Amino acid sequence: MTKSNMSPLHERISHCQGLLAISPIVVFLAFYLVVSIVIGDFYKMPIAVALVIASIWAVLIYRGHSLSQRIEVFSKEAGSSNVLYMIWIFVLAGAFAMLAQKIGAVDATVNLTLKYLPPQFVVPGIFVAACFISVSIGTSVGTVVALTPLAVQIAEASGGDVAFFVAVVLGGAFFGDNLSFISDTTIAATRTQGCKMNEKFKANLWLALPAAIIALVVYMIIDANVENVAIVDDINVLLIVPYLVIIITAILGVNVTVVLTLGIVVAFAIALIKGWAVLDLFGFMGNGIDSMGNLIIITLLAAGMLGLIKAVGGINYLLQCLSKEVSGIRGGQACIAIIVSLVNMCTANNTVAIITVGSLSKQIASQFGISPRKTASLLDTCSCITQCLIPYGAQTLLATQLAGIAPAAPFQYLYYPWALCVMVVLSIVFARRNVKKSKK
Repeated sequence: MTKSNMSPLHERISHCQGLLAISPIVVFLAFYLVVSIVIGDFYKMPIAVALVIASIWAVLIYRGHSLSQRIEVFSKEAGSSNVLYMIWIFVLAGAFAMLAQKIGAVDATVNLTLKYLPPQFVVPGIFVAACFISVSIGTSVGTVVALTPLAVQIAEASGGDVAFFVAVVLGGAFFGDNLSFISDTTIAATRTQGCKMNEKFKANLWLALPAAIIALVVYMIIDANVENVAIVDDINVLLIVPYLVIIITAILGVNVTVVLTLGIVVAFAIALIKGWAVLDLFGFMGNGIDSMGNLIIITLLAAGMLGLIKAVGGINYLLQCLSKEVSGIRGGQACIAIIVSLVNMCTANNTVAIITVGSLSKQIASQFGISPRKTASLLDTCSCITQCLIPYGAQTLLATQLAGIAPAAPFQYLYYPWALCVMVVLSIVFARRNVKKSKK
């Protein structure tokens, strides 16, 4: 099989330039992950500090421009519409989470769950609920918002590891992000590869379903200590309504900002009925919004730094290197998987990563006889795996902020994405050439 000599780039980037372009990611990982692993504590090294250091380095290596121009590029990327949209979600999520907690909505919902669900099925139940909701609404962020506060409260009530429960929610959230017909990653992957959504769904199902079953079995085996929770018999059902509103409107596909706003309005109204003072409720919401301050700063820093990496040519360099030495159908599929994963690491956004590498992936697929549905499946699945595993992804940052834990804390418990990774590797190892689609 001849090697692919195609490149989507008009300007070649030298290895020295390319390595320098992606070096801010290395700086960030060195200061956050490596330092945390060495000292054995992910709480000692603040992720915001690691991002500040990496961002300063990204500004320094962006040569040929004045300092004001470099800062302008950083600020433009940090203030993009996608980033500001995420910040709106963080603000609303913080307000709702604190309001629901203070008026007793979280406690009531948790007690009801523990009262009617056998202890050994609580953790698997959270995972299945996250899978169902994420498939229904097509967004991992919405699922995280809906279930994380409940999972955290169950963990705290049982004396369990909060990071473990957060990881359960994250795994289920990305199950649906990968499979849902209305997920933005599904739309991006199928459109860039020119295949039908149902075809991509079938290809994904062979990967995601076995991985989910493996994760579910693990969760059923692990003792989460839920049976030690003291259950309150007298449960105020009215206080559960805000979470029912959140979950039902999310399943109906309502925009996540609208979902959160409705949840706040309903929780506020119920609190007034229960006799809470208006100013007290505003205070709860304000405290919730304030609690998102660190998350918002991290989001802005990460977006700006990753924007500079793109401006310096880091993403183009990755595409150039990985597409140069492709050979055979297995090599082609592996290349597509690695490219979208690395670009996702540089963008912290799985949809953007798919769109960025979509055209190149289609060329590689055509060259080596990879079907459009398989290519779309690889793009969607691998980007979701990466997005779930990186500690600076929006979903992980939001979930860990709501839980009050370090962004890297759930990593060791993310069984679903690792099981999904194994399934992807096996699918590539046993890949068969699609002769009809191969290039003559």
